Amino acid sequence: MTRHVAVAATGPAAVDAGLTVVRLGGNAVDAAIAAMCVAMTTEPGVVSPMGGAFVTIWPPDGEPVTIDGNVEMPGRRATGEQFGQGLEEIPLAYGGGITIYAGWGSVALPGAVSALGLAHDRYGEGSWADALAPAEKAARQGFRLGAAAASYLALTTDSLFGWDRETHAALTRPDGSHLEAGDRMVDPALADSWRLIAQNGAGEVYTGEIGRALARASTAGGGLITEADLAAYRPVVRTPLRLDLGQWDIATNPPPSVGGPMLAVMLGELVRRGALAWGDVIEVQRQVLTYRSEVHDFSGDLEEDGYRLLEEVRTAGLAGITTSSETAHVSAVDSDGLACAITASSGYSSGATIPGTGLVLNNCLGEPELNRLGLHALPPGTRLASNMAPSVARHRSGDVLAIGTPGADRITTALMQVLSRHCLLGMPLGEAIAAPRVHVRVVKGEPTRVEHEPDPAIAAAIADLHLTGNEHARHAMFFGGVGGASRSATGVLSAAGDPRREAATGVA
Repeated sequence: MTRHVAVAATGPAAVDAGLTVVRLGGNAVDAAIAAMCVAMTTEPGVVSPMGGAFVTIWPPDGEPVTIDGNVEMPGRRATGEQFGQGLEEIPLAYGGGITIYAGWGSVALPGAVSALGLAHDRYGEGSWADALAPAEKAARQGFRLGAAAASYLALTTDSLFGWDRETHAALTRPDGSHLEAGDRMVDPALADSWRLIAQNGAGEVYTGEIGRALARASTAGGGLITEADLAAYRPVVRTPLRLDLGQWDIATNPPPSVGGPMLAVMLGELVRRGALAWGDVIEVQRQVLTYRSEVHDFSGDLEEDGYRLLEEVRTAGLAGITTSSETAHVSAVDSDGLACAITASSGYSSGATIPGTGLVLNNCLGEPELNRLGLHALPPGTRLASNMAPSVARHRSGDVLAIGTPGADRITTALMQVLSRHCLLGMPLGEAIAAPRVHVRVVKGEPTRVEHEPDPAIAAAIADLHLTGNEHARHAMFFGGVGGASRSATGVLSAAGDPRREAATGVA
């Protein structure tokens, strides 16, 4: 029987890659991998193969799993004086104004490719080469730059992407001006890298030619990544967090990820309250994100603190807890009922490219929100904090769902609102995604502020809670880009994307 698939991804090229690989004998996992690799190619500055990723999979005849390919703190065999070096302080206008650290010292040990490789080895049915071929083709033959990537590059070309000549040349026009939406990009060096990874497997990034080039360039640039770090990296297979949401059984990213536990607690509290009014949504976000800002952001053991949070809420309710960049997402579900959700991030980007490879590196060590304990403060081998929460779910009737979103700390709040509307209220997935959103901004030592899209009921709830609101435009990119793919109990495949980003969907 011919297999079919529904895919929600970052753009038409990524969706087409997912559909194509299924026609060649792949399944939903192959489709999601192919779509994500194309996103990593066609969303320059937004996401890269050299970041972190989580893959959550629910086989039709087994239990769900999450493959943790998040970034790690490097520095095995690095000398003491190397720590704290190689960092460039970069102010950005993005998100209303932030300061990050770029440079080789901001680069965390990448894990995304290893997670995709393990997901394919365990659950894919097509060939690894077929899954990566669309990414190579896009880089070699060229693609049109989308509006989301263009808007980010317009803010960062001369700062974040200006200090490394190779990166700047790849991400600008021949005259050095910044790229705009619709400009055609070709990257033969990146195409060659995808071909090497397709031929040699995910290990190419760690112990192959690419890995050795990364270690050499890192050392020369004052970074921390060594060949010992790359050889030691392993993706970790974890048991997802499970929660009941109405008639749905949801599986999401477990500790040491921060995103999954926060999402689970938010949804669980909405169920306990039995209310989805804006006041409830805002108050639940405020309490949970305050806890995060005071505990998880300064945690020395994210896994232990994540499970402690879940236990405290289980025994004493939300009142029992101590008050305390850039990503891309792909969802795929096939006609067999296999669901796969992948979220990947390279932070705001380090601006550094591995020479001759086209591979731009992450800046996860330079993101202040992921390093509240201090830059370079974690022991080598420690997984960094992450907001990513790719999720899969099954309804008691037999419906299957894969869902997730980019959006940094808005990931959990966006999914909280979409899943509660869809799973508890029965709102169609597309409507649940398009509905207005709020995000409670909690930073320790700063006043709490409710970011929100235009809606009179939201404004009234903010006033009733005596909080400060900040209204954004309708369907603002700030609030993420949720993408979901599903199969009904009767076998109907569908997908829904977010109008806040250039989402694309396809079924074939």
